[in-house]
Order: sequence, then C-alpha cells, then structure tokens
Amino acid sequence: MKLAHIHTGSDDFFELAVVVGERFAPMSALDMPYKNLQQLIEAGPDARAEVERAAAALASEAWSQVAEAKLAPAVMRPPITLAVGLNYDEHASELSLDNDAGPVLFTLFPNSLAAHDGDVVINPDISVEIDYEAELGVIIGKPARDVSPEEALDYVFGYTAINDITARDIQFREPQWSRCKSFDGFTPVGPFVVTTDEIPDPQTLAITCDVDDLRVQDSTTAFMIRTVAQLISTISEGATLMPGTLISTGSPGGAGRSRKPPLYLKPGMDVTVTIEKIGALTSHIVE
Repeated sequence: MKLAHIHTGSDDFFELAVVVGERFAPMSALDMPYKNLQQLIEAGPDARAEVERAAAALASEAWSQVAEAKLAPAVMRPPITLAVGLNYDEHASELSLDNDAGPVLFTLFPNSLAAHDGDVVINPDISVEIDYEAELGVIIGKPARDVSPEEALDYVFGYTAINDITARDIQFREPQWSRCKSFDGFTPVGPFVVTTDEIPDPQTLAITCDVDDLRVQDSTTAFMIRTVAQLISTISEGATLMPGTLISTGSPGGAGRSRKPPLYLKPGMDVTVTIEKIGALTSHIVE
C-alpha cells in the first residue's frame, strides 16, 4: 500500500490518503478515522488491513488525481527523526570522515520536515555550502527494543525517500551534526510512504539524485555499510524505537562538496531524489 498526506483544503489542512497509480482516496472517503500516518501506525496492523480492504472496495468515482493535489510531508509528527551518517563507503571517503567505530547517529528537528514539490529556503548569511543527500527513510511500525538483525524488518511499517539537505560549512565547523541539517525545510520527505509488503527487501533499491538536469548520485541500497536490519538492531539496543520513528539511513557518494568544483545548491535549482518503488521527491531551492 502507498500512502501520502494530501492537502484537501487550505494549506494548513491535510489528510492521510491511499495512493493507487495516479489516483488517491483520502481516509474520509474510505470512512476511516486515521487523520495522519502516525495515527494509522499506532492503530496497529489490523487497521492497515482494514484500510486496504476499504480502498479495494471504493468506487472509482471517489478517487482523485494525485497530479492535481498538493502534498504535505509523507511523514508528519514522528516521535523522533533519527539520521545515520557515513553509511556508504564512497560518501565517507569523499568527506574524509571515519565510519569504522559504528553508525554515526544524530537527530533532526521536527521543523526540518518538508513536502514534495515544496520550496527549500536557504539563507547565504547562515551558510553558503548547502548540499544534497539522497537517502532511504525507514518508518518503525511497532515498539522495537533489543531486536536482532534477523527479526528487525518485522518492526518496519514502510519506507520513504528523504533528501538530507546539509549546510556543509556548519557541519565541519561544529562538533555535532543536528543543527546543520535541521534548518526549516531541510528534510524533504516523500512523496509517499510505501508499506513493507511492496518492498520486502530494502537492500535492493536503486537510489539517485538529480540537480536540475545533472545526475549527481546514482547507486543502490545494496551498498549500505550497515543494512536497514543491522541499523535497527544496533539503534534499538537498550533504547525503544517507538512506532512512527523515522530513520534516515545514509547517503551514497556524489555529494556536492566532493565534486570539482564543488556543487552547492543555489536559488533557482531543483533537486530530485528518486528511490525505486517509492517515487521521485523534488524540492525547489529559493532564497
């Protein structure tokens, strides 16, 4: 099942919707009470099955075109957003950073979450080295604590695409990485969340990033140093991952900082992160 948050009225009102092909049906049309993804996840697997049955039975005239809709972030109000750094060898090497001791883990602020086809506002008075990072996002579906790698994927609700936008000059100036990645709108998420039945193996997905017409990242999730299952197992050691937790799993090589000359995001550029089976997440850079 594919899910999205759709603006159905003013920009401040959105509703969770099921997406099938090029069409969507909001929860209200399905007579379902789940206003957002977090509510659906917390309601448990029976609720997801109920939504799937309602969508399959819905008359065709009740569906609307996704192309005519405005999307909100595919994940909204997660308990926490965790990001993993340096999880592809080529990215760690191009930034000349060590990834041997274990996963580099940091949090992203709630205000950084942004929608597909939205504006990312950059301020040159704060940073002049704004970089892109295509990443697979993982959404936890039930409380996970001390889970083994073998059982870890059983705790996943679904997957999404993330652009982990980063102010590189701040990243290399400060000892922590949260602030340089958490400015307003710096974490576009979407356009959809795809449930695990459609992606049984998260390590087989093509992942790319395009800046305007230039392909700047082109890899697969098979090149992760630590798989999704290994990350969940490690992060859940002694710490419960709550339902709805969003984990950004790291970026492959090709960062703007590593290019010669460096390629940093400027007003007027469009950035698109595409992940196989999930879709294309586009952001417009403005000043």
